[in-house]
Amino acid sequence: MSTATPGAAPHGALPKVENMRVAIIAAEWNGHITGALTQGALDLFKAEGFDDDQVDVYHVPGAVELTFGASQAIESSAYDAVIVFGCVIRGGTPHFDYVCQSVTQGITMLNSDCDIPVIFGVLTVDNEQDALDRAGGKLGNKGTEAAEAAIKMHDFACKIKEL
Repeated sequence: MSTATPGAAPHGALPKVENMRVAIIAAEWNGHITGALTQGALDLFKAEGFDDDQVDVYHVPGAVELTFGASQAIESSAYDAVIVFGCVIRGGTPHFDYVCQSVTQGITMLNSDCDIPVIFGVLTVDNEQDALDRAGGKLGNKGTEAAEAAIKMHDFACKIKEL
C-alpha cells in the first residue's frame, strides 16, 4: 500500500472495540503449528484487553473442515468475527493443491456471503520450517496478525453499518 486510507488508523494501531466476540477455528492437523497461531492470537487479544469469555477456540480435524466450522460459528450469531487457522504443507502429491483450493474458496465464499468477517489464517507452505517461521519463528506469528485483522475488520463493519 502506498497511500493511507483517509480516516484509517496508522499501520499497527488498532481501533478500540467493545464487547467484541471472536471464534477461532483451528485445524488439528499440524496442531503444533495451528496451536502456535492460536496462541499468538490469544496473546494479542489479551494485550488488547479482551476478557477470556470474549474469545472461544474450537477445533476441527483439518483445513478442509475449517469452512464448515466457520460457517457454524457464523450461523450461531454469537460472534463478531471468526478466525480460521490451518497449516497445509506441500507434499509429493496434488493433495496440497486440492486442500488449499478448497479452504481458500470456502472462506472466500463465507466472506462474500456473510455479515461478519472471516479471517484467513491458513499457512500454505513448502515445508515445516516455513510454517514454524510464521508461527512464532523468525517471521513473527501470523496468528497475531490474524487477530489484528479481526479487530480491524470488525471495526470496519461497524463503521459501514453506521452509514
